[in-house]
Amino acid sequence: MDLEHLALEQPGRDAPERTGTQSLGRGIKLMRVIAARPDFGWRLSDLAAACKQDKGTVHRMLACLVEERLVTQRATDRRYLPGPLMYELGLAIPARVQFQRRAESLLQSFARRMGGISLLLLRSGNEYVCSVRAGALPLAGLMVQAGTRRPLITSVGGIAIIQTLGADEARQVLLNNVSQEIAGHGTMRLQALQKMQERSDHHGWGVNLGDVVPGVHAFSVPVRDMRGDAFAAVCLMGTADLYGEKRLPELRDALQAVAGALSADAHKFSI
Repeated sequence: MDLEHLALEQPGRDAPERTGTQSLGRGIKLMRVIAARPDFGWRLSDLAAACKQDKGTVHRMLACLVEERLVTQRATDRRYLPGPLMYELGLAIPARVQFQRRAESLLQSFARRMGGISLLLLRSGNEYVCSVRAGALPLAGLMVQAGTRRPLITSVGGIAIIQTLGADEARQVLLNNVSQEIAGHGTMRLQALQKMQERSDHHGWGVNLGDVVPGVHAFSVPVRDMRGDAFAAVCLMGTADLYGEKRLPELRDALQAVAGALSADAHKFSI
């Protein structure tokens, strides 16, 4: 699917919000945006622009979220960051906590064995959230850490997830992602992302041979839940010398073995 062509289209409009849920929806969107930059944080004006709301409305919502500890404001620069209650609420899902611990162990072992960096990306609607990053390989240009949230289309892991979707759902994800990409970076990366997508579609799994960041090769396959849906993707990243094109069959088999183990754990923990 041509990303530059999609850039000319508008994402499908959401259904009109009911009066009783409008404020809740805005608050949830605000928290998602704040979670996208957990270390750097957000200025009020930037948050208002990202959420397409006026500063007064965003400021009132932030005051409530800070009081409830869902958001915190850093004293040194007054930027807004995720608050401790975001983390604490996640602990109420013990199955996810157990899966996370198991995934950390698996990916650390996998990264050591393969000599690269391994990631587990969880699907979060039209975006991914990095759940695990393992491996000590110095890799310039890799800006993904645990907690990083970005559009699916910007990662080979996201592409591996999109490949499992039906045509209509995949199109809606791409429309949303292209809109986010242009809002954040303009059109300068669309050709590179298009190349990664086309290469992956050619191979039938996530393959990035330096398409987005020169010299950084990345590979991914989906991880499926109890329903068979791709709820995550496991990725392997390294240098061109380490992971050349001739190793593709070996790398795919290795990734599928880890994805199979993670899928089994997802079934075990009823995910």
